[in-house]
Amino acid sequence: MPTPANPYRSFVSEIARLQREGKALPLGGLPRLAAPQFGASAPRALIFAPHPDDEVIIGGLPLRLLRQSGYRVCNVAVTQGSNKARQAERWQELAACCEYVGFELIETRRGGLEGINLKTRQADHGQWSASVERIAEILRQNAPQVIFFPHDRDWNSSHIGTHHLVVEALRKLGPAFSCFSVETEFWGAMDDPNLMVESSEQDVTDLLSALSFHVGEVRRNPYHIRMTSWLIDNVRRGGELVGGQGGAAPDFVFATLYRLRRWSNGQFTPVLRTGRFLADSENPSQLFA
Repeated sequence: MPTPANPYRSFVSEIARLQREGKALPLGGLPRLAAPQFGASAPRALIFAPHPDDEVIIGGLPLRLLRQSGYRVCNVAVTQGSNKARQAERWQELAACCEYVGFELIETRRGGLEGINLKTRQADHGQWSASVERIAEILRQNAPQVIFFPHDRDWNSSHIGTHHLVVEALRKLGPAFSCFSVETEFWGAMDDPNLMVESSEQDVTDLLSALSFHVGEVRRNPYHIRMTSWLIDNVRRGGELVGGQGGAAPDFVFATLYRLRRWSNGQFTPVLRTGRFLADSENPSQLFA
């Protein structure tokens, strides 16, 4: 008798085919998505992105806040990359990306901040202090209800530097300033995320499309087409890291992991008693009630 065909072979082959063919998809140049209308009192969320492209890589929850909760989402371009020859081009790509997806854009300074890493923090107090003051100024001017920034072990030196930059800016604002804080991950996974946020197929389509506007970067490394695999794997990890060891994963396909806390009285305070799964059908504003 012939050996039955292994159904996992076609499953794996289809994934491989999609990855190969995905490299030929167009980069950027897509028509802008429909932009929501905001009232004068719309709450504001700030994304402190270490590099151009981080704003949409971690953008699952920000995009849902924009679309489902009426938040104005503003991307703060902390740096524009370390390659000075590419900084102007990366800014143009970033602006096109944000315009496409509906995020507003704030420039820290022309060319972006420099030396956002622990080495500068330890060795060049003048430069570091000036960068902290600029972030504090942006926080003060925008009074966000929610901020997004990398966790303190996100591997990449600029991601770790951005974490400390934002925390020091928060401290600089004094005990009267408060907001919800959402720490993000990409290069280095968190040991203790407490929030898994589902993304719909449409949201993932739009995030990947927006990421493709970072043409120079994804030509070098086509991570935009690999992002779906990361979002799928987040469901595997989050099922137990967020839901508890041995717990059942929710019936999500795509998700992003975060750590939700609140900044008040000059320190982080807990918000969630246990880990939380946020399905696509739920309004994310309830997280910040």
